[in-house]
Amino acid sequence: MNNKIIFILKVLILSAGLSLLIKYGGPYLSISSTAINALIAVLIPPIFIGILLGWQLLQQVENVE
Repeated sequence: MNNKIIFILKVLILSAGLSLLIKYGGPYLSISSTAINALIAVLIPPIFIGILLGWQLLQQVENVE
């Protein structure tokens, strides 16, 4: 039970830190608002997560055999 609470607190703190970084640090980045940049921002995270999960699945399959 204690490990779950610590994990949730870590996720909340990391999320709050990332949110503050985006809110206050984002305006200092000079990224133009184009359709290509919007597609990159929307598509990169799911592609990255998919690659990580696929890699983890392959490792689990190798460990079973």
